[in-house]
Amino acid sequence: MDYEYAPLRLPSNVDRLTAAAQLAIQAEFSGWELAKVQLFADGTRKVMLRRRLAPTPTPQPGLSY
Repeated sequence: MDYEYAPLRLPSNVDRLTAAAQLAIQAEFSGWELAKVQLFADGTRKVMLRRRLAPTPTPQPGLSY
């Protein structure tokens, strides 16, 4: 399964509830899911989102008349 990834960095002034709300909005409207979260000593969070890549459509034969 192929995924595309989007790394985010959330500053320390963003609380957990606000971060969860922002990520839920991204998940619902853009198809992202949470892949990984790292919390650093200074309070910043490194978040990795992922979503499946759309399958490449197979070329269809041209119409003939």
